Amino acid sequence: MHGHRGARGLRPENTLPGFAHALDLGVDVIELDVGLSSDGVVVLGHDQVLSPAVLTDTGPAWPGDPAYPYLGTPVRELSLAQLRTLDAGLGCAGAPLPGTGIPTLAEACALLAPTGVRLSVELKTDPSWTDEEVELLTASVAAVLKDFGCTGRSQLLAFDWRVLAEARRHYPDLGRVALMERKTLVPGTGWLAGHSPADPVAAAFTLGATAVSPEHAITTPALTDQAHALALPVIVWTVNTPTDMTRFMNQGVDAIVTDYPDVLLTLQAPTPAV
Repeated sequence: MHGHRGARGLRPENTLPGFAHALDLGVDVIELDVGLSSDGVVVLGHDQVLSPAVLTDTGPAWPGDPAYPYLGTPVRELSLAQLRTLDAGLGCAGAPLPGTGIPTLAEACALLAPTGVRLSVELKTDPSWTDEEVELLTASVAAVLKDFGCTGRSQLLAFDWRVLAEARRHYPDLGRVALMERKTLVPGTGWLAGHSPADPVAAAFTLGATAVSPEHAITTPALTDQAHALALPVIVWTVNTPTDMTRFMNQGVDAIVTDYPDVLLTLQAPTPAV
């Protein structure tokens, strides 16, 4: 059971309180998203451009900051001090937590490392990034995970498969999960590090992925069987209804990513003896 961005449907996403709640629910894996600030700090957040859907401006980092307001600005154009001003606790319908800040990956690891939970860290790059920028973010994430002793129980996720190629070359102890969705499998879009989208499971295997993670709409029994024939676990995302959860469990996927770990936990609970 993978808690999507912590427990996105229940607590603010990619926040320390969200991770703490997911841990309380008993998730096996915390999934989170990362980018890089302008001053080189790995920070959490799903969107490359700060989104009003999950963040709120509270004021400039210093009087007269010409970059303020920060919403609508790419994460990598703002310093950690500027990012720290944003409130990340208001964008959850389940249980808003006003005053919750954007954490760094180091802060998330400080919370999660002692628990033994596994980490799925999605690197938010796209084909517009240069190879050097992809290498820098990958190296920065790997360094934080190593500092907290999390390398052996962490995996890097990416739609931009250059991340996976870079990890295979330089950080082979980290798992490498090939994310897939319909828009990244369109020929010519540049997401798959030069590989053809005609057979994405085979391409992921050739690239050295250690698992595949397709969106639920393309996770067919045939895809699952093909991945398993190549010894690649299948991690389906994002599955939020009991009906779909049950269908994918019956299909034999290896893990389910969900915004509602509480619902999946209920389905996975053993039936009481009569």
